[in-house]
Amino acid sequence: MVAMPHTATSPFAIPRTRGVIPTAAGLLVAGALFVIYPALRPFSDEVSLEGARAFASTQWVWAHTAAMIGFLVLSLSLFGVAVRLRGTRGEAAARWGAILGAVGIGLTLPYYGAEVFGLHAVGQAVVERGDVSLMSITDSIRWEAGIWFILVGLAVLGVGVALTAAAIWRSGRLARWSGIPLAVAFALFIPQFGTPQPVRVAHGVLIAVGCVLVARALLREAYMGEDAAGAPGTARR
Repeated sequence: MVAMPHTATSPFAIPRTRGVIPTAAGLLVAGALFVIYPALRPFSDEVSLEGARAFASTQWVWAHTAAMIGFLVLSLSLFGVAVRLRGTRGEAAARWGAILGAVGIGLTLPYYGAEVFGLHAVGQAVVERGDVSLMSITDSIRWEAGIWFILVGLAVLGVGVALTAAAIWRSGRLARWSGIPLAVAFALFIPQFGTPQPVRVAHGVLIAVGCVLVARALLREAYMGEDAAGAPGTARR
């Protein structure tokens, strides 16, 4: 019998691009969700009947759900970036960036869950009973032990994203600066709390821009062979 030649469908012919599209798509989805979150979230004084209606609204639930899904997809994407940077000088930093990102998100999500569902239940009770005094319960939900989860979680996540940006810079594989806007955006995540809605939407846009830049760098390197300097390079496996 005549031996059949290897074809383009051989698993050995595609490692250079394997996983790049899911990682890039995940980054784009995460970026979009972090814009939807503050844009959809109702803002109010959060102490009056108007605040209760905001908590009781479907927009409150969907906005925070968008954020939670955004965090989860971002975590998966950081691991995808780490895989892409294997064999480079940024490998260790990317791996730790993904690990710390997952830990930080794991600490952050319980607070988001309490806020979205706990405050939603409080808002519904206030609206149904007409008793605004119940709004005082929101301080217990937001400012007791749970606040430490989100503060530590977002700080750890910020370190993780910064390590990923440093890994990209050191790797020589992706555009060196492409991870910096995303690192800046997550360094600002805690400070942007308490700011007006336009500022929070702008922060969401900054996250989205950062996600787009990393996704673009991944795609250009994988499919165009573009190196860290932005010049065409040789195909890497």
